[in-house]
Amino acid sequence: MNEMVTIQREGSDRLRAAADDLADLQSHDRAIDALAAGAEELIPAVYENRLLDGESPLRVYRDLRGLTQATLAERAGVNRVTVAEIGTGRKQGSVATLRALAGALDVTLDDLTK
Repeated sequence: MNEMVTIQREGSDRLRAAADDLADLQSHDRAIDALAAGAEELIPAVYENRLLDGESPLRVYRDLRGLTQATLAERAGVNRVTVAEIGTGRKQGSVATLRALAGALDVTLDDLTK
């Protein structure tokens, strides 16, 4: 048996707004939990703005981590020139190289290929 309830538009709008607020609160709680668990990190605005401005993610994350090209290359097991060329956009880098760099920077492959 189908039951139907009719409410006024104002009541419907309030229910939808409350549902949106609840969804926002749940997203907030998930984000806080992920931060607490170490699954997510906060990126300072200066670095996020560099990413938004189109700067090389490799360069931005390398700077964020305080690494030189040589140190990053050593940790990732790649050539320093390769790090420089990817960081300046002269080369894209193979998937294997980008994975190694992402691992050394403790970011995802997606973070480096945005």
